Formats: sequence, C-alpha cells, structure tokens
Amino acid sequence: MSVGEGAAAAGDPLPDEPRRPPDRGLRHTAGEQTPLSSLALAAGAGGLVLVFAGSAAVATAYGWTPTESLAEAITSPAQLVVLLTSIGLGALAGIAGLLGARRAMTKGAREGAISGAALGLQAIVLAGFLLWFRNGDVERFARQFFDFALLSDFTDRFLRAAGNTVVLALSGEAIGIALGLVFAVFALSSRRVVRAPARAYINFFRGTPLLWQLSFFFFGIVLGLQLDVGVYTVAILVFGLNAGAYSAEIFRAGIQSIERGQFEAARSLGMSYLMALRLVILPQAIRRVIPPLTNEFVILIKDTSLVVVLGLTLSQQELLSTARDIYAQTFNATPFLAAAAGYLAITLPMIRVVTWLERRLRSGLTGIGA
Repeated sequence: MSVGEGAAAAGDPLPDEPRRPPDRGLRHTAGEQTPLSSLALAAGAGGLVLVFAGSAAVATAYGWTPTESLAEAITSPAQLVVLLTSIGLGALAGIAGLLGARRAMTKGAREGAISGAALGLQAIVLAGFLLWFRNGDVERFARQFFDFALLSDFTDRFLRAAGNTVVLALSGEAIGIALGLVFAVFALSSRRVVRAPARAYINFFRGTPLLWQLSFFFFGIVLGLQLDVGVYTVAILVFGLNAGAYSAEIFRAGIQSIERGQFEAARSLGMSYLMALRLVILPQAIRRVIPPLTNEFVILIKDTSLVVVLGLTLSQQELLSTARDIYAQTFNATPFLAAAAGYLAITLPMIRVVTWLERRLRSGLTGIGA
C-alpha cells in the first residue's frame, strides 16, 4: 500500500486535495435555516426594528420639538399602529421560533429559531411598555423631560461639567493606582506590623460608603479643623483614597496569581525580594489587572456624582451638580437626561475598552511573557 493510499484509508485528505473550509460563518448558518426558523428571525427582527424605526418616523413626522408635538406623536393613531404591529410580529416570531426549534434538524436552524423567538419577545416587551406609557399624561411628561430647546442655553455649562467629571475621575484613579500598588505590596508582607496597617486602610475604605467618606473628610475634618483645603481638592483626595483601597485588592490578586516558582527562580538568581517583585512579578501582574482596573475607573466616573453633597462652585460642578442647579433655575427635569447622556458618553467607550482588553488577554495576543 502506498503512502497516499494509507492516508486515504486513514480518512486524512491527500496532500494535493484542497481543504474544505470549516462549517461555520454567516453563510453556512443562513444555509441551515428552515422556513420556520427564517420566519422567526424575520418576524422577530422586523418587530424590534419597527418599534425603534417606526416610532422615530412618527416622531419625525409630528416634530420632536416643541414638546406638544412630541406628545402628540406618542399618543397618535399612527404610533398605536406601529406598536400593535410590532407586538403582532413579535408573537408570530415567538410561535414560529418555538415550532422551528422543536422541528429543527441542525444546530444552525435551532439557534436561528431560538434567536428569532428572543427577538420577538423583546419586541413585545418594548412595544407593550410604550403602550402602557402612552396611556399616562404624556404631554406633561414630555414637557418635563423632553424640552430639548431648553438645553441649548446651557451647552457650555454641560461641556465644562463633563470635563470636570473626567478630571475628578482621572485624578482620583491616578492616586488610587499609586496607593493601591504600594498597599498591595504591604498587605502581602509576611510581617504583621507592615501588613496590619495596610489591611486596616483597605478594610476601612472598602467597608464605608463613599458618600460618608466625602462628607466626613470635608464637613468633619476640613471644616472642623478649619483647614485651607478646597472642596474640589478634598473630592479628588477622597476619590483617590477610596480607589486606592479597591486597587490594592486588585493588585494583590494579580500578584498572587503569578506562579510562586517565578519568584523563587528570581531569588535563586540573586535578586532581592523587592528586585524580584519589581522586575519579575509586577510587570506580569500589571498586565493581568489592567481590565479590572479599567472597570474600576468606569465605576469611579459614576461615583463622581456624589460630590453633589459638598456644594461645588459653578466652575467646579460636575454633570449631576450642573443638572441639579439648572433644574433649580428652570423647574424642568430635562437637564437630568442630559447629565445621563453625558455619563453614558464617557462610560460606554470605557466599557468597550474593558471588553476589548479582556478579550485580547484571553486570546493570548497580550501574553504574560510579551
């Protein structure tokens, strides 16, 4: 028997035989769909898209501003038709999806049927919520929360507030990372006199609310001792101390995740404890803790809203303080929506960064020895 015949008998492709692409991808999945699964996907996606696109089209036809036009669009017969049609498509997707999943002969068809049913359920829930919403006092709600023309007078203040929010978060996170790295090393010390103060600091700032910390350090310490420290500075310091406690635990876990043998190997080469930690352990640990540290930064961005209790000046206000101040002037809640949009504009890209870092680290593109 020749070598080629032996390979063919073993089921392996011949050297000159073209390799088939793996059975995966969008084209392969689409080819596996059955009529029922295709109907479920089309109806589910159509119902969900109709909720958004149809509602936006109706609002555009009536006018997004003034608020009376927006309220009229929400309560219009055209909007009712859009929502009822979306619910009908969602129900059709659910029925077709359940039947298609039971009768599917391939994994792709079953997944398509289940996905279509899930999309249909989402369309039903969203359209049902909007149906419930339109039965309330929509005109009053629109006047209170969707007066977008009002925001044009405060654009500069919101831009300055967004900048202050980023400065507070970045400054606090920078201090927190520096403190966290130091206290993580202290917390891992074998000497109790070194480890105990670090654990006390970490437990205190992780065990008390950030709102209490801001209030205590400003009203209790700064004002109580009549220290010449501004509100903005106190906020940055407290954010840094709070972030330092959480960063210390993140660094500690990262350091302990490194194999003990690497530390012992570094010591066997004549390195001191601190040299082995600095040159061998910490570079690897820092790469592993980048995603949780970035996630901690996202949390800190939202926590900057707590400085509203301290009473910042107009030039120091962050997003929530600005929204509250404008609400006190206008008695209109639209600025709170603008503040929420500002937070999302800052945090959503950071969340994407966290996801990308985690995926890249898992895939091995950023290896420990890179």
